[in-house]
Amino acid sequence: MPTSIELLFVVFSALIILSILTIKLSIRFGIPSLVLFLGIGMLAGSDGLGGMYFDNPALVQTLGVIALTLILFAGGLDTEWEGVRPVLWSGLALSTIGVLATAFLVGLFVSWVQGFSLLEGLLLGAIVSSTDAAAVFMVLRARGARLPRSLMHLLELESGSNDPMAVVLTVALIQLLTIPATSFGDLVSFFVMQMAVGAVLGMAMGEVMRWTLNVLNLEMEGIYPVLTVAFALLTYGLTAELQGSGFLAVYLAGLIMGRRPFVHQQILLQFHDGLAWLMQITMFLILGLQVFPARLEPIAGAGLLISLFLIFVARPISVYTSLACSRISYREQTLVAWVGLRGAVPIVLATFPVLAGLEQADTIFHLVFFIALSSVLLQGTAIPLVTRLLKLDRPAADVRT
Repeated sequence: MPTSIELLFVVFSALIILSILTIKLSIRFGIPSLVLFLGIGMLAGSDGLGGMYFDNPALVQTLGVIALTLILFAGGLDTEWEGVRPVLWSGLALSTIGVLATAFLVGLFVSWVQGFSLLEGLLLGAIVSSTDAAAVFMVLRARGARLPRSLMHLLELESGSNDPMAVVLTVALIQLLTIPATSFGDLVSFFVMQMAVGAVLGMAMGEVMRWTLNVLNLEMEGIYPVLTVAFALLTYGLTAELQGSGFLAVYLAGLIMGRRPFVHQQILLQFHDGLAWLMQITMFLILGLQVFPARLEPIAGAGLLISLFLIFVARPISVYTSLACSRISYREQTLVAWVGLRGAVPIVLATFPVLAGLEQADTIFHLVFFIALSSVLLQGTAIPLVTRLLKLDRPAADVRT
């Protein structure tokens, strides 16, 4: 018998409320909230206590794209331009060179450890190559991390701007695996088009949004949040239709829009912050439902090895290489390397091989889930400790200044 809409409302709202209640637990015991959200989803799933069977990668990917669009827009909107400007080139280096280096190193290691072909290994490396904006924003802000402000801005800029690179690499490698005749020139033109169109439309739409808000002068304040959500979704959709990177465009749109004042700014910032939390919780719950815990056990050993290699080898090398010409100290680079959290973005990208019907798709999906979960659990929990060990924590009185 089909599930009633009323029952879906009950289950979904109960899971959301339970997830929000766990935030207090997260703060008290130092466990990243998103780990608890994923855990609740897994417990409610077919292999958990809830017994809810859910296996719909297409729906997960669609909801993930919508959620990430709104999360990245909110992240860009809340990013301080004056703080980002001094670390702009370092952030771009991490978003490009860092992602490429991570994908290559992890890909080689996966091919050796897991017995994948080189392209399959590189595909997994590309999927986990970017840091996750939702994970970084959530952990740094919800846990009140006392990092130097310049590093906070650098990490937020990196995590908000490096997803497009990972998406482009993932799509390109899937194309190589499914259409071996694809030429190197095709891949280069695809990359250039994605980045150029995404950057141009993102900046243009940011200016259009701010101009529209300031000129409209509507008497109904409640309509402004609706308008900005519609603009964010329009930015992603229009950019993607024109063969650009929608994720890059929405982040830049939020960043450019927030550079100068606009009407009802504080209200809109609060609204999009709340919406981003709803999207994060919903996304992690659904990703938890999509995973079958029973399938994690066979790959746990390899997953842990790959995760440790990513955390202690690939990520540090990529950071030190990307920031070699910057003025950022070695200790600060080490902290940046440690806060390279993986989260929902790699898991959403891991649905791409599943929908493409690749031979190793199911193994890749569960490996990526294990890697992302262990990354957030190990790195996210230890951020305050690592910050203190590196003697980079700010005084409590300066955290909000």
